[in-house]
Amino acid sequence: QVQLVESGGGLVQAGDSLTLSCVASGRTFWTYSMAWFRQAPGKEREFVAVISRTGGSTYYGDSVKGRFTISRDNAKNTVYLQMDSLKPEDTAVYSCAAGQPNRYSFPRTYDYWGQGTQVTVSS
Repeated sequence: QVQLVESGGGLVQAGDSLTLSCVASGRTFWTYSMAWFRQAPGKEREFVAVISRTGGSTYYGDSVKGRFTISRDNAKNTVYLQMDSLKPEDTAVYSCAAGQPNRYSFPRTYDYWGQGTQVTVSS
C-alpha cells in the first residue's frame, strides 16, 4: 500500500507561480511512475504530467506544456509540480497518482491516489 499526501495548493493571481508537493509513504516509491492530474468543477479528470521511476522521462498535457515542470526526489519519497505562468483555467483540484501505467494519461491505470489539493487562479 502507498499513501499519497499533496500539499502546496492555494489562491494565486494569474501569472504567478506555485509548487505542489506529493509525499508518499512506504519504501517502494521508487518503483512507481508518478503523475499529476487535475479536475475542475463539472469537468473530467485531466492528465497534467507524469515522471518515470528514475525521473529520466517526463510527459505533459498539451494545456500545461512549457509552463509546468514535474520532478521527483526518490530519497524524500516526493514528487513535485512546479507551475509557472498560471492562468485562471488552471483552477482545479490537483491530485497525484502512483502506478506502473501502460497508458500514462489514463487515470484508470494508476493504483494509488492522493486526496488532492485545491489550486485557484484569479484573473
